[in-house]
Order: sequence, then structure tokens, then C-alpha cells
Amino acid sequence: MNGDEQDYVPEESVGNGEGSQEVEALKAEAADLKDRLLRALAEVENVRRRSERERLDASQYAVTKFARDMLSVADNLKRALDAYPPEARANASPQVKAVIEGVEATERHLQSTLERHGIKLIDTAGAKFDPNLHQAIAEVPGNGKPPGSIMNVVQTGYLIADRLLRPAMVTVARAGSDGVASQGPGNTPGSTVDTKI
Repeated sequence: MNGDEQDYVPEESVGNGEGSQEVEALKAEAADLKDRLLRALAEVENVRRRSERERLDASQYAVTKFARDMLSVADNLKRALDAYPPEARANASPQVKAVIEGVEATERHLQSTLERHGIKLIDTAGAKFDPNLHQAIAEVPGNGKPPGSIMNVVQTGYLIADRLLRPAMVTVARAGSDGVASQGPGNTPGSTVDTKI
């Protein structure tokens, strides 16, 4: 026996196309199974990411409804303190001063509790109007401020984590000099009315 016998292949299998067709079918099936496996792994990873994001959102925003309800309490405490002017406080009896100090302490504690749970005030000091954070309720004369500047905050706005919980209700400086809209060509009243019938 020499090495030639090991290389011997029967002639009927050499010319037979069934073996190569079977190999091609197995290769196609293997490629299909590999594709299915990769798609299944990608789907599992997507589900894992989605559930992680939903879990994070649930932990961050679970208190949203409760927080909205608590904002009215914060607003009422602020209104109560604003309704009692500083001159009246100076002349008030010790009992009234103690009540005012108690209301102030309650408001501070409520604000710190809100902040501890991710609920923050929207800072409007010197800010320009941002429709993503503010709700304009009126345009007022600018009194030297640029158009679009926030003039007054009527109701404080809040964020929870990075989402808007409640927009700040503000008045905004009107465009034009002295708060009057500029009356250039095309801006005069009635200039844009189509009078053709």
C-alpha cells in the first residue's frame, strides 16, 4: 500500500452534483441560521437597553403627578408671604412674626425637598424668552430691555430632571422703541390687507 490509495476517490461521486448541491444547501442554511442568531442577539440587546431606559425614566419621573400637585402648595406659600408687605412685618406683633417665620421655613423646606427629588426652579433672572421653558402671557413695554427679554415672572416654572414639569408664566418685552412695535413700511395697520375682490 502506497500513498496513492488514500487519494483515491470513487468516480461516481466525482461527477455527481448531488454532493455539491447538498454542501451549498448546508452553507445557505448555516448563513441563514447565523443571520437569525445575530438578529436575535441584536433584539435582546435592544430590549435590554429599552428596559433600562424605561426603568431609569420610571425612577426619575415617577413623582411627576405628585410634584405637579405640590407646586400649587409652593405657589400658595409664596403668595401668602408676598401678600404681607415688609413694612407690615416690621410693625407686626411677635405672634404674627412667628407665624410668618413659620410659613417662610415651611416654604424653604418644601423647596429643598423638591430639589432633593430632582425638581428644580427654572431660572428666569435676566433671561430671554425660551418657548421650551416659558409661557408668555403678555407683551409689555421693554423699558430699555431688548425685545424678547423676560420682564416679570407671574408663575414660577419647574423642571423635573431634564424635562419640563411646568413652564414659567412670564411677561415679555415688546419689540420696538418704548414698547411700541415698529411702524416701518409694510407694518402699518391695514397694509397687509388684500383689498382686491
